[in-house]
This record gives sequence, structure tokens and C-alpha cells, in this order.
Amino acid sequence: MPFLETLGIDVHYDEFGPADADITLIALHGMGVDNRCVIGVHEPLFADRPGWRRIYPDLPGMGRTPAPEWIQGTDDVFAVLRAFVDAVVPGRYAVSGGSYGGYLAAGLAAAEPERISGLALLVPMVLPPGQRDVAEHRVLYREPGVSAPHDFSVVVTATAVRRLEDEVHCSVVDDAAVARIAANYAGSFPLTSTYAGPALIVTGRQDDALGYNDQWRQYGQLPRATHAVLDRGGHGLLIELSGLVTALLADWLDRVEQPAPTG
Repeated sequence: MPFLETLGIDVHYDEFGPADADITLIALHGMGVDNRCVIGVHEPLFADRPGWRRIYPDLPGMGRTPAPEWIQGTDDVFAVLRAFVDAVVPGRYAVSGGSYGGYLAAGLAAAEPERISGLALLVPMVLPPGQRDVAEHRVLYREPGVSAPHDFSVVVTATAVRRLEDEVHCSVVDDAAVARIAANYAGSFPLTSTYAGPALIVTGRQDDALGYNDQWRQYGQLPRATHAVLDRGGHGLLIELSGLVTALLADWLDRVEQPAPTG
């Protein structure tokens, strides 16, 4: 259970893989959850990939990372995140982010694109609430006898419901800190629109929280990006469509491991 003091905050993170690995992945969770949700999505990919170091920080006010009163919005969260990354990764790294974590990941890629060896944006936030072009939510598949306890569910299976409980809805959250951040949800930092490395953008056709059109407008011209808009995909698609998401992430990791030849 390591912690790293960053701008006066003890940032908690979980780390897997060798410290001297050739490639480091930073994976960022969404708003109002903790790092268990991104650990559950990413870690199964590395059973046969020993050359990766994986770091999963808890963002301020979530998980085991506190948020003192000076954390008043996303710009403050981003400042802590950048300082954490600078301290824990000496050079280049790949970054993956889900939802709000995707917003932060795109900010990192815009700030220092030369350090980013790969960028994965999974149901990423682009705009704050009230400005989003969102989709219509529909439940499109329900396993017989299984109820949908979550409003955003599109594919309802016993496995998905269990994983949502174990990885998402059990999250430890400082409600007051999250409310402060949510009151200043939009950061002042730019999001990348030109990142030239291996990229993946996954969105859901039925995602009524963040939609899919804003993501295409923002990231549609990334020259090495795979864009996937998934039918039967709501905001919980990382779990509800885990097989497809795993395949897309595996392809992204392959592309990060095998950079395009030069010359």
C-alpha cells in the first residue's frame, strides 16, 4: 500500500510489475470512484506481458488519497497528478484513463506529448455537465432473472452486476472533496487534439452520461487512433462489454510495444 508525498498530499497508489520494466502504464480512474475500477479493467491484460510496470493512483478525495481544502477543482487535481507522474516515472510512459480519468489523461498528452508512449481514453469526459452531447440510454440486454441496480446499465448480466459492486460501487470517496471538485469540473488545461502516438478511444453508443460525439469531435483527427463506438455500450461498458474492451486494449498495448519504424 505505497504512498508518495506530492504537493503536500500523500497520494496512494497500487503498483504491479517490475520497477525497472521497459514500459510504464499510468491508469487513471473516474470521478467518485477509486483505483479498483481501473485495476480490474487493466490487470487481466498483463498475465502474459511481463515487461510492463503498472501504476494506479487514487486521485485526491478518492480512495486512500486525501484532498485538503486547497483542492478546489480539476485544475488542482491535475497539478497533483502531474507532480505525481513526474516523481514516479522518470521518462516516457503510456497513460490510460476512464471517464474523468480520460479527461486528465488527454490533458497529460497535451502538456507533454513527447513523454507519452501511448494514450487510451475509455468512455472519456470531454466537456463538463450541461455542455455534453449525450446519447439516449436503453437497456438492450438483460440476463434472465438479473435485475439492473444501476441507472447506466445497458447490458445486465450477473457477472457485470457483481463486478460493478466489487470494483465501482464499493469505492471509498470523500463526498465533500468530490463536491468541491465537481463545482469546478472543467479544467483550464487543453486536451490533446494532435497526439501522434498509438491511441485508443472507446465510447458507448448508449452512454447517457458522456455520449460519443464530443469525443469524435475532439479526438477524431489523431493520426494513429483506433476509434470504437460500441453498440450496447453505456457508461459502464468497460465492465459490461469487458471482452470487447479487453481485445481493444490488447491491440493498443501491442501498438505501444511495437512503435512504427522510422526512415
